[in-house]
Amino acid sequence: MTTTPPSLDLDTPLEELDPDHGRALAAVLRADLRRHDHLYHVEARPEISDGEYDRRFTRLKALEARWPELVTPDSPTQRVGAEPRSELTTVAHTAPMLSLDSSQDPDEVRRFDERIRKVVEDERIEYVLEPKLDGVSIELVYEAGLLARAVTRGNGREGEDVTPNVRTIASVPLRLREEERPAPPLLAVRGEILMRLGAFEELNQRLVEGGQEPFANPRNATSGALRQLDPKVTAERPLECLAYDILLVEGATFRTDLEGIEALREWGLPTPERIELVREVEDILAYHAAFDRDRDHLDYEIDGVVIKLNDLDERVDLGATSRHPRWAMAFKFEPRKEVTRIERIAVQVGRTGVLTPVALLRPVEVGGVTVSRASLHNREELERRGIREGDLVRVQRAGDVIPQVVEVVEDPAAGARGEPFVMPDRCPGCDAEVEVRGPFTICPNRFGCPAQLKGRIVHFGSRSGLDIEGLGSETAALLVERGLVRELADLFDLEPGQLEELPGFAEISARNLTGAIRARRRTELRRFLFGLGIPEVGVAVARDLAHHFRSFEALRAADREALEAVKGIGPRMSEGIVDFLAEEQNARAIARVLERMEELSVPDEGPAGGPLEGQLFVFTGGLESMSRSAARKLVEALGARTAGSVSGSTDVVIAGEGAGSKLEKARSLGIEVLDEDAFVALLREHGVDPAGG
Repeated sequence: MTTTPPSLDLDTPLEELDPDHGRALAAVLRADLRRHDHLYHVEARPEISDGEYDRRFTRLKALEARWPELVTPDSPTQRVGAEPRSELTTVAHTAPMLSLDSSQDPDEVRRFDERIRKVVEDERIEYVLEPKLDGVSIELVYEAGLLARAVTRGNGREGEDVTPNVRTIASVPLRLREEERPAPPLLAVRGEILMRLGAFEELNQRLVEGGQEPFANPRNATSGALRQLDPKVTAERPLECLAYDILLVEGATFRTDLEGIEALREWGLPTPERIELVREVEDILAYHAAFDRDRDHLDYEIDGVVIKLNDLDERVDLGATSRHPRWAMAFKFEPRKEVTRIERIAVQVGRTGVLTPVALLRPVEVGGVTVSRASLHNREELERRGIREGDLVRVQRAGDVIPQVVEVVEDPAAGARGEPFVMPDRCPGCDAEVEVRGPFTICPNRFGCPAQLKGRIVHFGSRSGLDIEGLGSETAALLVERGLVRELADLFDLEPGQLEELPGFAEISARNLTGAIRARRRTELRRFLFGLGIPEVGVAVARDLAHHFRSFEALRAADREALEAVKGIGPRMSEGIVDFLAEEQNARAIARVLERMEELSVPDEGPAGGPLEGQLFVFTGGLESMSRSAARKLVEALGARTAGSVSGSTDVVIAGEGAGSKLEKARSLGIEVLDEDAFVALLREHGVDPAGG
């Protein structure tokens, strides 16, 4: 047996190696292959040929086959794909994955900058610009430097666990690099999985040659590959990952977004190209214009650029809505357009009763997607633009997603145009007489219209509603069309045997759906309120109403004045809520649903009170001993509230290094100002040790 010290030994026969030598050689090969993976897939500067790489890879596989105990989770050999799974499970994110507010209008970018400048001191305003990648958003979680899980964005709070699939993507490090920066105990990264256009075309060519249907666009191909139950299928797809945001990190702190991006690079994660730092709106517009010019020459899809405030403490002060961060936005490109013909104009009845004219188009490909229908918005818009059946029209995908008719195109070869389209005076879904409200045509038969009921069922069972697995649009349509559900309450009375008669259902799937529905007899009040589809009541408002009133009965009894006492609810919203709940038909339908509910709970928001209760804190400048985010959490845990700007209601301003206009305003208003030492002393006075907190 040889006892030669381990090196990159590719030639000694395995039978001549002892286990200790094999273990050491495997470790050397793993480190070597990880380095070459990074050079090839991240830095695009390979140092060895594909053949040489394969020799080293094959050697490592042989060692692991001889001594299976040498296999590690981060071994390059483990990218080939695990065993197939029966389903994708749902996993909560370490931190919310919010979407971005977006616009194609440069004036909206200017207004975004103006809003930032009203809150953030000028000297702290810098924007990070990067391309808005058109792929599939992913969360990568590393524990002690090892990839622990990968989760799709889902609804922003939770998504699908696709870890085995993502492990097959060569540009995703299974172990973080530590040559330049030690790996933190926990790191959650947001990135985008995508497919290069050249690789996409090659994939489609292979599919066509194999007699299979090609994909419509790279994003669809990426999404389908990422959600495969068999990771070996994913491993065959040319996927890449680019990381662009740190969602959560323990054991490391960053003051700016650029510091975080640099750390991602040092840990071996690939990041988007052409990231820039600017201070002025005109620089943002120039960056957007440059990418727009280059858009058709890039080897990957983008649909705009992202604008992010660089200072992480200021981001915390600005906060977020229930859907979007206030410190970032997407500046989209003008959508791609094509010309086609309107073959017919149909009317679609939505969940809220609005009748929408829809153009049924001669199918046309717009930006890689086949479009065959497009919204015409409402009666007044249709009349204003003079769109008729048979017209030649220019179609675009707004945001490269939603089809729209932009304009009528002159068609000299055509004969006489069709007659002007007239909205029906009766609902096509239930034959009820429609109502005209401003530009909208409305079916007032809210809970009795089958067309509205289909949408209400989907909304009721949605992720933010009762979260009923399997209750999608196709199932909702079947339930209504077969007469099994005539109102929402009927959902809770469904029996498995009834569903087994429907297309696509069998014994197990029927039992699963009815079981999922009945399990939601106990749910949270906020989910129930959202699921009812009350006008103006989204996720955030439903949550606020639930926590304020604590029961449906109390909400139903509330008048407009009581509703307007809830933060964020104004006269228009309160009027809509009161009218909806008071309307006789609505009240009867809701009462029948309530009869089947067993519990509408309101989870405790946590202990109230604290030594700083009622006080409003504002932070300005940088703190040495902690981040502003951590400081805010400490005072909030003591009962205080925090805000991003100084006003007459501010009680205390904490001024760190580089404090500017907020400090000056606090002094002018006579507000108490504490430096960092005094702030730390205040925390300790109330039993909080920042060093341990």
